[in-house]
Amino acid sequence: MQLFLESFWPIVWGGITGTIPLALASFAIGLVLALAVALMRLSRNRVVSGIARFYISVIRGTPLLVQLFVIFYGLPAVGLVIDPWPSAIIAFSLNVGGYAAEVIRAAILSVPKGQWEAAYTIGMSPSTTLRRVILPQAARVSVPPLSNTFISLVKDTSLASLILVTELFRVAQQIAAFSQEFMLLYLEAALIYWLFCLALSGGQMRLERRLDRYVAH
Repeated sequence: MQLFLESFWPIVWGGITGTIPLALASFAIGLVLALAVALMRLSRNRVVSGIARFYISVIRGTPLLVQLFVIFYGLPAVGLVIDPWPSAIIAFSLNVGGYAAEVIRAAILSVPKGQWEAAYTIGMSPSTTLRRVILPQAARVSVPPLSNTFISLVKDTSLASLILVTELFRVAQQIAAFSQEFMLLYLEAALIYWLFCLALSGGQMRLERRLDRYVAH
């Protein structure tokens, strides 16, 4: 019990200073990438749409761990060495981009075509219509699935410990290696991940309720 209490805050701090920043940075970059890929998927140009389809297929069809290892351990073989933190951010961002692109595409398609037509009627260009009319509505639709994606990403960041990124699980591993109490420390790490996800799920529910009130009005 003493080890549990003594290690609790260092592991939590590893989550606050490592896991959460890593997840936030990767998610933000991934969303930008996902929006671009979603728009490419919606393009009438077959080449552009095909590139987006290929990217999504590769990301969804390969394990995240393999993607992470290719970037950190594989790229040095061709002369490109990337430090652990940037490697993790690149891998997680690319992964988020592949999954979130389909969420955003579906959200855009869920907006009635009449919205496009009404915007064109008052003289809006396609890009202005997308930015001012379609994307705000699509954003409200995509909040629940994208929130789930972020919560999953927070848990997936534990894979970064395999390339020596200091985050929640890496701190737990270090303490476990020193104390030899592997079961206790790994269960404690699992508990802390669960608490983080509970907090994030609570935030997601409040955000969804606020959006529902906004839509209702």
